[in-house]
Amino acid sequence: MEVAVIGGGVVGVCSAYFLAAAGHEVTVFERNGSVGEEASFANAGLLGAGYASPWLRPGTGSLLFPTLFSSRSPLLVARGLDLELWRWLRQWRAQSELTHYRTNWLRLHRLVSYSHELLRGLREHHQIDDESTPGLLRLLRTEKHLQRMQPVLELLASHGIVHRVLEPEAARGIEPALSAQPRLHAVLHLPDAETANCALLTKHLKTIAQDLGVQFRFKAAVTSLARDRNGVAMRVNDQTLNADAVVIATGAGSTPLLKAAGLSLPLLPVTGYSLTVSIKHPEHAPASAVLDEARKVAITRIGNRIRVAGLAGIGALKPAAEESALLQLLTVAEDWFPNAANYHTSALWGGQRAMLPDEVPLLGESPVKGVYLNIAHGESGWAAAAGSGKILADLISGQQPDIDLEGLTLTRLLSAA
Repeated sequence: MEVAVIGGGVVGVCSAYFLAAAGHEVTVFERNGSVGEEASFANAGLLGAGYASPWLRPGTGSLLFPTLFSSRSPLLVARGLDLELWRWLRQWRAQSELTHYRTNWLRLHRLVSYSHELLRGLREHHQIDDESTPGLLRLLRTEKHLQRMQPVLELLASHGIVHRVLEPEAARGIEPALSAQPRLHAVLHLPDAETANCALLTKHLKTIAQDLGVQFRFKAAVTSLARDRNGVAMRVNDQTLNADAVVIATGAGSTPLLKAAGLSLPLLPVTGYSLTVSIKHPEHAPASAVLDEARKVAITRIGNRIRVAGLAGIGALKPAAEESALLQLLTVAEDWFPNAANYHTSALWGGQRAMLPDEVPLLGESPVKGVYLNIAHGESGWAAAAGSGKILADLISGQQPDIDLEGLTLTRLLSAA
């Protein structure tokens, strides 16, 4: 079968790899000049079921939303009367209610656990070095932050995910360079989580996919698609091309193509920010990864570099929002690893990822025959990419996916409408 994959981020490249491995003729259409140039480029790199969870937890909505326009809020929201934006924010906050949160966490857990297993298999089989480092410490500055973590701890325990709540000094035994200056109440240690270089893996997998016969077309913007007698017709730059099946893996650029497929979804681009700097003093640098739960910022080890990443920018933000994001990233980095690097040498990077209010990806068939969805991964795109790609390849090949797709397909949105 001739399959077109629209989008050359990690989700699209994983889709192409698994489709080619299943015997399909695959072409990837990417609007940029290479793979992994948007949300896949400089994300935090965190992986594993213990890490993946909705951004908003029970109780955090009431904490964050009253401080939306504070310069220290990890949630950066455009000012103004954008009714669609505020409607989406209300829906997002509603999903942090405990029952919804548990449902969404379980759906993410199922997909991300499967994806992490596949990714490890890919690394081993193809001898891929993506600069992975094991372990994650989730830093809880106060007793209240530990209390708000209780739903997560219960879910981790009920699903057998290895974790420990540690005193600060015990945590510093794992991360000796962690500064003793900021207030720190407790630490959640997740030894089976890890950090890896998403952009590097995406480039390696592109080469492997090419060896399997995948064609990559760059600077190729797909602007519309429709069903016709020859399958699915796509408008690519100034050409009309056909494929037997099309996978939409376009992340934040999905909305126009979804409308062409007859879908109007509450899909919003959310910007994550990061800084990447070379390590200056290895003895003062993190060994793996820490996540400041209060600030929603991760500090991760990527080879001989440190990446400081997090926050969430929503809507048409003004330059002052980027200044706030930069200041917050710098503050967190200098709080926890002040002597590891000169953080001020890095420019701010921002990558948009598409997110639904429930923060769960959307996979599978669309209303247009032959058009498939692999979108809405939010900040879990890297963690869920391999599993999402394999699921799409199985569905297009007429095979039963390895995991239950309950809550991961369009059915969940249609039934809620």
